[in-house]
Amino acid sequence: HCASSALSFSHASLSHAAGSVNRGTLGFRKLLVVTVATKETDGFRRFLSSAKHFNYTVKVLGRGQKWSGGDYTTAPGGGQKVRLLKAALEEMKDEEKIILFIDSYDVVFASGPKELLKKFQQAQHKVVFSSESLIWPDRHLEDKHPHVREGNRFLGSGGFIGYLPNIRELVSDWTGEDAESDQLFFTKIYIDPAKKKSINITLDNKCRLFQNLHGALDEVVLKFEDARVRARNVLYDTLPVIVHGNGPTKLQINYLGNYIPNTWTFETGCTVCHDDLHPLTESEYPLVVIGIFIQQPSPFVTVFFERLLKLQYPKNRLKLVIHSQEAHHEPQVSSFLQDHGSLYQDARLVTDTDGAASRNLVFDMCRKDEDCDYFFSLDIEVVLKNENTLKILIEQNLPIVAPMITRDGRLWSNFWGALSADGYYARSEDYVDIVQGRRVGVWNVPYVSKVFLVKADVLRSELTDNELFTSHILDPDMAFCHNARNKGIFMYVSNMHSFGRILSTENYQTSHLHNDLWQIFENPLDWQERYIHENYTHIMKDNAVSPVHQPCPDVYWFPIFSDVACNHLVEEMEHFGKWSGGGVVDNRIQGGYENVPTIDIHMNQINFEKEWHKFLVEYIAPITEKMYPGYYTKCSSPLNFVVRYKPDEQPLLTPHHDASTFTINVALNSKGTDYQGGGCRFLRYDCSVEAPRKGWALMHPGRLTHYHEGLPTTAGVRYIAVSFVDP
Repeated sequence: HCASSALSFSHASLSHAAGSVNRGTLGFRKLLVVTVATKETDGFRRFLSSAKHFNYTVKVLGRGQKWSGGDYTTAPGGGQKVRLLKAALEEMKDEEKIILFIDSYDVVFASGPKELLKKFQQAQHKVVFSSESLIWPDRHLEDKHPHVREGNRFLGSGGFIGYLPNIRELVSDWTGEDAESDQLFFTKIYIDPAKKKSINITLDNKCRLFQNLHGALDEVVLKFEDARVRARNVLYDTLPVIVHGNGPTKLQINYLGNYIPNTWTFETGCTVCHDDLHPLTESEYPLVVIGIFIQQPSPFVTVFFERLLKLQYPKNRLKLVIHSQEAHHEPQVSSFLQDHGSLYQDARLVTDTDGAASRNLVFDMCRKDEDCDYFFSLDIEVVLKNENTLKILIEQNLPIVAPMITRDGRLWSNFWGALSADGYYARSEDYVDIVQGRRVGVWNVPYVSKVFLVKADVLRSELTDNELFTSHILDPDMAFCHNARNKGIFMYVSNMHSFGRILSTENYQTSHLHNDLWQIFENPLDWQERYIHENYTHIMKDNAVSPVHQPCPDVYWFPIFSDVACNHLVEEMEHFGKWSGGGVVDNRIQGGYENVPTIDIHMNQINFEKEWHKFLVEYIAPITEKMYPGYYTKCSSPLNFVVRYKPDEQPLLTPHHDASTFTINVALNSKGTDYQGGGCRFLRYDCSVEAPRKGWALMHPGRLTHYHEGLPTTAGVRYIAVSFVDP
């Protein structure tokens, strides 16, 4: 006997009759769905979920048995299904029973038994097979198929429905091997006029009951109805009850399964995103191995590690494996491990492999570690803003799940909605809606990268190959996803929460001391978070208490730089080291003569002119326009420089006008801590700003009214950043 089990999702309502056929009635209870599933795959669970939604009664054959029906996605096979079906039918006694025999790993129900039975009845035959436009596996039999006026001409063995005696007769002659073709067996019966007539077989030519996707992808679209979703065949204008991703259309059934029958609808949003969750309790946090991959010079690595520390998860349940190929980032990695490594159950650095090999190695560490429950893969360019990301992903209880992250302001993300014929990116119909958050849910997708969580059990049972990332033709990330797809492991991306973003690593210079300062163009949001004062944004909010002060007439004082920005700018200038002599002859400026010389370094000397101008346009111009209404500036600034004041070098600046429409003067260090004295006095108003705060800017008119002097620095070293801005 074959192993079998029946799963009944029937409720009392199913006892109602579903209309009559000939002399009898087709009651719901007469219908039995029979399928073969030797393994509980993700696809099988999806099939059962859709069956349960419509209250089908399902009998599963072959559970726990070894599959010996061949890999019939690429070559004929599937005979084992016929053998199991034949044995199961022999035990069934109710001759009025209607059997629906279908595949399950790549099948979803789009409607319920009532509609299915009604359409079966309308076909006016005892057995109805699904149809296909392509002949398989023996194209030499094409001429033997009856011609049809409209619709598909060829039989598909992935789904058929019929009365028990007729189905029994259909499979009675099966004596084949498990790896022989079920499709060929049924096709030969169908093209034999005597058998076809005796069993009373027809094809569902126009896909009213069954939709096979192979050869029909252009014909099938989603049809959104009230709080439910159907597949619609636009060629025949039909609404099939069963959708089958036969042959090479697994990704398309995955896409349709994100919606059908009601997984996601416009009215309800995601209906399954809170099903089968794995709630975390304080006492039993799973052990997670986090693999961190540094494979190219990347900006904001220090910030990455600061965020990692803030991840809301018990550190004694985390093991960190940092893989770095970049000597450039060695100081940041070492500093993190030295200062914080002991907080984790384990933290180590691996440097002896590269590319695919490094990922294979680190994934294998989790696979072989019997304590490892999950592997969390995290690339250094990921900006994980959501501190609960790891908890959220674990609670989703999925084999592979990624948090959706995007490149700021772009449609570029860490998942693909579809694949092209050669396995690269293709845009799915819903990709933009998902990326932009118009459709929110947990989506079955063909590709995830940069950051994702994998169940360790999946690595030990399905993805056992320790070279998952290795391929002669595919990049490592694509090779991994290719291997997961081939094993029937579903990969998901969640946009249920806002998780973070991906940094751009293009054009990342490594020639400076603090290379992140130069990222204002490539990663403007991260630059702002790192370098702009946390209170700056309050200035532009009309309803907020403004942090802008006016210590002297038409002199505005406001927060602009973070402490880190000030430190980095000073350190960058001292690292460059070529301070001017403070004389009136200055070949760096037009005309070569400086009326009021300072000891300084110009921004263009460290190749920071473009970045500084961008900073002025983005962050200074809006405040100028707010404080001096009616004045608009392009911040074309002939002079941008950092000045150094020291008692034994240049302690002060004599009274002068600036050669500017307005001047910006940013304090780069702290009075009392770094220096004594200093400040700025406006002579016309006899008004001084003597304790400039670090990171705060003074903005004042340059010519005519605001004659001013730099007050003496009496101890330490004072640094300021200055811009003379003209329209």
